[in-house]
Amino acid sequence: MDIRAILAGLAFAFMWSSAFTSARIIVAAAPPLTALSLRFLISGLLGVLIAWLLGQRWRLTRAQWRATIVFGICQNALYLGLNFVAMQTIEASLAAIIASTMPLLVALAGWAFFGERVGALGFAGLIAGVIGVFIIMSARLQGGIDMLGLGLCVIGVIALTFATLMVRGATSGGNFLMIVGLQMLVGSAVLSVAAVATETIAVDWSWQLIAAFVYTTLIPGLAATLVWFWLVNRIGAVKAATFHFLNPFLGVAIAAIILGENLGVREILGVAVIAAGILAVQLSKQKSKPG
Repeated sequence: MDIRAILAGLAFAFMWSSAFTSARIIVAAAPPLTALSLRFLISGLLGVLIAWLLGQRWRLTRAQWRATIVFGICQNALYLGLNFVAMQTIEASLAAIIASTMPLLVALAGWAFFGERVGALGFAGLIAGVIGVFIIMSARLQGGIDMLGLGLCVIGVIALTFATLMVRGATSGGNFLMIVGLQMLVGSAVLSVAAVATETIAVDWSWQLIAAFVYTTLIPGLAATLVWFWLVNRIGAVKAATFHFLNPFLGVAIAAIILGENLGVREILGVAVIAAGILAVQLSKQKSKPG
């Protein structure tokens, strides 16, 4: 792995992890589903436009259309929609920690339902992830936590795990950026219906809200996707996924710095254990790859 790939991986991990903090700022001042629908509309249109200028078209294969619709609904509408709603009542750091368990859940589900091989290191990583989550949850439950918000985050990461398992490999064949842009538009359409049905437009305008919205639309929403695909094309999906082990650390660190969220010793220990578990699972996958 060369220095450019390492820097790209670090940049992706930072952008992905920072999305929870910017989302927390947004939902404190605006209806969450409406804001997220608008974000996906802008990001999706920009993604489709850039893809079109690069020569990509929306003449997709059946598998690519399936991936576009499944990911648009499960990742953009369900996973992020539920997280945006949840962060009205729970901290960004907790939402980031729960979302960071996705690689562990994918590995666990792949082993349990698809018979995928998980070596000793991978099993150790899964066990570490469970222990880390237990440490954090025990600390948060003692300090008081909104169970509805927690439940929404859990449902969201399960939806993302399902989508990841269902569409693996379906985006092969090119048109990556076009597919991503269309996924965002699918998510925007679904969220707009939910927003109209459940929300009243009331916005507490401020420069912090505008900055957070612009940031989450352009950086985690679009730039992180571009960096991720560049990284996957350069070093492969398995090696690229190793950078996910940084997400728990960065998610809580950014929330602590920007939002002033407090973290106790047990939460920090839990984050470290989860990160170690994610790293172990990803390294196990690398070892099991042929060649």
